Amino acid sequence: MRFPEIKWRAVGAQLLMLLALGTVGSAIRNKGCYTPDWPSLDSRPLPEWFDKAKFGVFVHWGVYSVPSWGSEWFWWHWKGQGAPQYQSFMQNNYPPDFTYADFAPQFTAHFFNPDEWADLFLAAGAKYVVLTAKHHEGFTNWPSPRSWNWNSKDVGPHRDLVGDLGTAIRKRNIRYGLYYSLLEWFHPLYLHDKKNGFKTQYFVTAKSIPELYDLVNRYKPDLIWSDGDWESPDTYWNSTGFLSWLYNVSPVKSEVVVNDRWGVNCSCHHGGYYNCEDKFKPSSLPGHKWEMCSSIDKLSWGYRRDIVMSDIADEAEIISELVQTVSMGGNYLLNIGPTKDGLIVPVFQERLLAVGKWLRINGEAIYASKPWRMQSEKNTSLCYTSKGSTVYAIFLHWPDNGVLSLKSPQATSTTQIMMLGIQKDLKWSTSPSEGLLIYLPQLSPSAFPVEFGWTIKMTGVK
Repeated sequence: MRFPEIKWRAVGAQLLMLLALGTVGSAIRNKGCYTPDWPSLDSRPLPEWFDKAKFGVFVHWGVYSVPSWGSEWFWWHWKGQGAPQYQSFMQNNYPPDFTYADFAPQFTAHFFNPDEWADLFLAAGAKYVVLTAKHHEGFTNWPSPRSWNWNSKDVGPHRDLVGDLGTAIRKRNIRYGLYYSLLEWFHPLYLHDKKNGFKTQYFVTAKSIPELYDLVNRYKPDLIWSDGDWESPDTYWNSTGFLSWLYNVSPVKSEVVVNDRWGVNCSCHHGGYYNCEDKFKPSSLPGHKWEMCSSIDKLSWGYRRDIVMSDIADEAEIISELVQTVSMGGNYLLNIGPTKDGLIVPVFQERLLAVGKWLRINGEAIYASKPWRMQSEKNTSLCYTSKGSTVYAIFLHWPDNGVLSLKSPQATSTTQIMMLGIQKDLKWSTSPSEGLLIYLPQLSPSAFPVEFGWTIKMTGVK
């Protein structure tokens, strides 16, 4: 069976216009505590669970997992941008009349086992998981009533991927978040609004706002990871109206967390926590809770068949990003891209399990930690975190002489020092020029519980 290009012809322009003129707007007006404006919404305290979580797993999965070439922006690069390499890829591998919609039946999720995924994420030490409910291509991984024949129930997997994974994740007491792209590259109503300079809101009224309500009411996500906002202002998206409803009336009003991608100029300024940009790394300690999203595949968020090992972040790179992010008060969201069949390839599993192994030893310095007065030692790869009066120094390179020099902590008469994973106190001394000198365990490499990134725990220091 052939599927038409996704232009919603079967729905009909007249029906879409009727939907666009519906009464969705009235549903977002409420008289709750948070009014639909940024000063009010930005005053909402961030639910505590998010800052304590520190580490999560991001999952990019959709129809783009079928061509699995280039990146998850495949459709845009092929049809929107007309990139020559994407044109050549299609000419060399598919019939001349093949459309992007023809990929959808091949998005089978045949081997998708949500319990196996959830077990992997648990073993990785993830405290929250964020799944792409809908990317910029518009395909929804749940049976959205506003996405006829372009959702995972009608075509492809013929199952509710969002619901199935959510059930498995929550059995393991992991928080569940949903990524949602506000825009859709080729939706005719979005293109119509875009042509009108976003002075009309046919797409927002008929598609994005109803789907956001549906996701929240149906799945009760702990986190909404908004994206696809960069072409138009938050007033076009009705962002403040939706967030006012979310914070005041929704079934997740007390626990839900959102990011900052709600319209042009919102990133790093408005919302719950800040993403700012993909793979964001602040140069100094931010005054607002933030998150770094990164990907094991350094060149793509979605799965690629043409990936090579040099494109894969190694264990040391991942642990280093995690440590640096947490020391600066951020959360670390690490991405994987499953295959069209629903498999997480072994190299991604290996990297996630390596993080989990590291966190089982060093998690005390990560989960629920706070930035210390100094986040790092100058010109070194050593970072600090803290819990109450306890200070943790996480160093990424073992000193050649076996003596770790720390200039920031000041020892006192009650100072005690140990290494996480080693059950004995360490000897230490002070030096006017070198600061606090810690004498590391003289053990063979195989005796250490981790091979990279070691944590010194200090009490009684200033």
